[in-house]
Amino acid sequence: MLTNDTLSTIKNRRSTRTFRSEQIKADELKAVLEAGSAAPSANTQARHFTVIQNPGLLSWLNQEAKEQAKQFEPLQELANSEHFHIFYDAPTVVLVSAEESGIALESDCAAATENMLLAAESIGLGSCWIGFVLVLFASPNANDYGKRLGIPDRYTPYAAAAFGYKTGEAVNTPPRRGSLINYQK
Repeated sequence: MLTNDTLSTIKNRRSTRTFRSEQIKADELKAVLEAGSAAPSANTQARHFTVIQNPGLLSWLNQEAKEQAKQFEPLQELANSEHFHIFYDAPTVVLVSAEESGIALESDCAAATENMLLAAESIGLGSCWIGFVLVLFASPNANDYGKRLGIPDRYTPYAAAAFGYKTGEAVNTPPRRGSLINYQK
């Protein structure tokens, strides 16, 4: 089987849900953001990254998202848990937004997010894709949240990721199921 550093990073990356409180270094953040910027897009490259490293703001977003999530039955148990933090107490969160006039917005944001997750793994950072926070931007107060976070007008968040230093290596990670593949030769 073929292998190289890139393929190993892809195969070894797992979601981190316990982070050290220490903030990541500026050059590490820059590398992660550059990887996100290098992702393919539908020729518009109309993405915006909102980097949140303010602990008070992360705590506020956690509480606001949990409050909004109480309206969605599949999320109610987590939303009501005092011990659940939507960002797993990561010191850095990046929201990935796209300009509403673009095309393939969710795909563009997903590609950028995946690039950032893989870049983080390749330099020893932990990461986790965070969908929970998106309930804020499906709420009637979406514009208010966007303004508070400095998200430009006409941009909508479609993805988010938490980054930080891992507290340890992943243990008891279940094996990946193979994808269904068929060939038309």
